[in-house]
Amino acid sequence: MNDERWMDAALQEARRGRGQTSPNPMVGAVLVRGDRELARGFHRCAGEPHAEVEALRALERPESARGATLYVTLEPCSTHGRTPPCVEAILRAGVARVVVGAIDPNPRHAGRGVDLLRAAGVEVAVGVRGAECAELNAAFNRWIVTGMPWVTVKAGMSLDGRLTRPPGEGQWLTSEESRADAMTLRAEADAVLIGANTLRMDNPKLTVRGVEGARQPWRVVLAGKGELPGEAHLFTDAWRDRTLVFRGKSLRWVLRELGRRQITRVLVEGGMRVIGEAFDRRLVQEAHFYVAPLLCGGPVLAVGGRGAGSSSEAARLSRVRYRRIDGDLCCSGWVEDAVTGP
Repeated sequence: MNDERWMDAALQEARRGRGQTSPNPMVGAVLVRGDRELARGFHRCAGEPHAEVEALRALERPESARGATLYVTLEPCSTHGRTPPCVEAILRAGVARVVVGAIDPNPRHAGRGVDLLRAAGVEVAVGVRGAECAELNAAFNRWIVTGMPWVTVKAGMSLDGRLTRPPGEGQWLTSEESRADAMTLRAEADAVLIGANTLRMDNPKLTVRGVEGARQPWRVVLAGKGELPGEAHLFTDAWRDRTLVFRGKSLRWVLRELGRRQITRVLVEGGMRVIGEAFDRRLVQEAHFYVAPLLCGGPVLAVGGRGAGSSSEAARLSRVRYRRIDGDLCCSGWVEDAVTGP
């Protein structure tokens, strides 16, 4: 169907905002008359025009929007925020039909934009490529409904599940290609979280490198009462003002606090204790494990914590994807039955 074809184009446009729009969702829009595309646009970042307005502004002749069809991946906004309501811009432009991928997940707004358009005589269709449009903004959807960020765990490990090489052999287990692939996860995150032990042992920078146009995420450290190295990169580099330290707080408390700070996506790169707590407390929504063809042994496991009491209680991945990257294997997926509430 043409509706699906044009919504696919809107989805493609929306993905151009990946890693740039938080705390707003990624949204794409395409204006069509008959079988001809008139214009398209996407939401670039919070505070900038929304996708619908970007598409309208991209028209060669503004009057050509009258009677046209607008395809948009997310229900047009109906309230004043950092920008005026998109519903008003659509009505002023004279758009005759609006095809919506997913309804706004915010309970205060859900369906209101659609209702206003229909009340004004605009034909509205909802749910075209709905699953794809909702999945695109899974992190935003979780945050806007629960106040909790989407949590992704990333780890590079040996084949026997260790995080480190034998002493004196350097830091990296996985290949340069795997580390470059993992850097895209960091580029899409609002915050990268580690524990105090990782800070002391590895002195990581937690910066985004090699990803054009990427924003620098917050660096978050979970710490106890022990001293932290004042000379660490996180406290001395150009991004030191984007480092947060939380002492004596549970991971759940910290995630809730990050959500209050409008952080919608958190990447956990900590060691076995932090990753273990994240899985024990069912706080992980997504996991990416990069496995090198090495057998290292030793006590430093990728996932620590209490562990599952039985196989039925173990965290399980769905939407599993396996990729070979150089000589490594990347296994990724969404975590089933993760906690969705606050």
